Amino acid sequence: MFERFTEDARAVVVGAVAHAERTEAGKVEEQHLLLALLDRRADRASFALDALGLGEDGRKSVARALSEARRRGGLSRADADALSGLGIDLSEIVARVEEAHGAGALTGARTAGRGGRSRWPGLGTGHRPFARGAKDVLTGALRNALAHHDRHIGAEHLLLSLAARPGVPAEALADHGVTYEGVRRVLYGGGRAEAG
Repeated sequence: MFERFTEDARAVVVGAVAHAERTEAGKVEEQHLLLALLDRRADRASFALDALGLGEDGRKSVARALSEARRRGGLSRADADALSGLGIDLSEIVARVEEAHGAGALTGARTAGRGGRSRWPGLGTGHRPFARGAKDVLTGALRNALAHHDRHIGAEHLLLSLAARPGVPAEALADHGVTYEGVRRVLYGGGRAEAG
């Protein structure tokens, strides 16, 4: 499949790995792909984000929303609301876990255990496997390219895939007026798309 990726799409994948390494995540997750997309300029995905009103401040706000979700162990606000409906206060759980284990304990970052050894041996080598959700985004990008009769998989197909999948990245994008339908209209609809 990767032979069909454009240079821009490959740069997003490489950027996602770099984001995972920077945050010491054990795997490349969907949010790392979105962060790498937000870093890009002058490709079709960036054009779509700009057309939908997600400028520099909006990109920073999306990145903050992803960071907050990461602190919650990757749970979306919808997940937190569902837990709240069951009488479970996620913010209280996060506070207690961080009190006992340190700030960011639920982020999934590597931490040293006894004797200074990493909980995930071998991850200091730069190798980061892709989590199931991130693999699904890549597969979704292929499906989006095929559905639009595009010969190659571009960064825009990764954006479409992220916006279509339920979860934290789509939630963060939608909160900033970027939805699957909006991105699709900007890229393929031929007209000006309204945010949201």
